[in-house]
Amino acid sequence: MDSFDWKNLIDPLFYIHFDVNGIKLGIYIVLFIVFAETGLFAGFFLPGDSLLFLAGIYNRELIENILFIESDFVNVTLLSSMIALAGILGNTVGYWFGAKSGYYLYNKEDSFWFKKKYLIQSKDFFERHGGRAIIFARFLPIFRTFAPIVAGIVTMDKKKFMFFNVVSSLLWSFTLIFAGHYLYGFLLENYQIDLKEHIEIIVIGLVLVTLLPVILKLAKKLPESKE
Repeated sequence: MDSFDWKNLIDPLFYIHFDVNGIKLGIYIVLFIVFAETGLFAGFFLPGDSLLFLAGIYNRELIENILFIESDFVNVTLLSSMIALAGILGNTVGYWFGAKSGYYLYNKEDSFWFKKKYLIQSKDFFERHGGRAIIFARFLPIFRTFAPIVAGIVTMDKKKFMFFNVVSSLLWSFTLIFAGHYLYGFLLENYQIDLKEHIEIIVIGLVLVTLLPVILKLAKKLPESKE
């Protein structure tokens, strides 16, 4: 691993290419990040959507941390399934944590790792959309971290929660990873555009797209706050 830079924490490629003394650990780091971002409130700052999209582009490198599979389709399917499982486990832990902690979090002071405003925004989002919030939140940074915790706090039915948890994890992982892999191949083969040479644009673009709904929602509230 090269010398550490704090900017690496928000760089998806840092995690994908992560190695220690030549031993590649990218797949394990990616799986942990997905688990942490969806199950631990401290994971809200970690890259999510951009990490999965780029994981689709670098899927072979990640899977070969574990085993070699010749088929691209099997590689992408296996990676998507593993990440979906990590997301399911993460949300389950988040739900359990919310159920156990109750409203203690609402009385907790803000810190670098915890921002109460994110919890309050997620609670409002969850109450308006019900079980669908678990699916919507999976595609929204910050919200996907707090949605399962809020579901636990408001004691959402466990079976209902697990249904939306599984569905949202599968949709999120398979959509982004397959999109990254096959869009990369399509553009390279038909237009000679190598997405690996435009990683920064991809990351910024995905961040803007995923944050757009949140920004629009906040913008609608501005006139109300002035009254």
